[in-house]
Amino acid sequence: MPERNIEFGLYGARGIKSHEAVARQLDALVGYIATPVTVRRGLLARLHYLTCTDHARAAAREAGLTVTDRTLKAWLDGKRSPSRANLERIEQAYRAVRRENVARYLLARLNREGRGTRVEIHPLNQSQVERPRQRVVEFRTLNIRGWDRIVEAWAAGDDRGLDDAWVDQIVDLGSQWGQYEYVTNVGFAA
Repeated sequence: MPERNIEFGLYGARGIKSHEAVARQLDALVGYIATPVTVRRGLLARLHYLTCTDHARAAAREAGLTVTDRTLKAWLDGKRSPSRANLERIEQAYRAVRRENVARYLLARLNREGRGTRVEIHPLNQSQVERPRQRVVEFRTLNIRGWDRIVEAWAAGDDRGLDDAWVDQIVDLGSQWGQYEYVTNVGFAA
């Protein structure tokens, strides 16, 4: 695509890929458990979430948490503590299962029966770019009505799919859409 940046930041511009900003905002809307997994309370909350139903257990196993029921019971009872690698697996499984569980509700709220959601796109930071190399990139708003592919890719953890789905939506900005490949923030609410 002609608008894709090859050497972003060459002259000092700062920002993140816009689809990563969208993923951050979706993560913020999910409402994960705030207590870290390294604290007993956070560990127990995640383990209860991952083991409360048979469906949750199956989803946790599919997401990578493959320990025996005996080990899970020992962790829940406090007789043993998970290793650092298992703590990471628990966190990853928790986030994957939570995303999967919340995705359809989030999708319904973002689509709002076809009305969509207003998105604010904050341009990249050019404060470190020399004056002659700076370009005019203004704050933009856009109403996105088709969140299906975006939320589906986010829930699956598909970074490339999320990028493609997001680009398909921001081409509505017209010929300037490529200027918003890197941004400082993308904001929306559901």
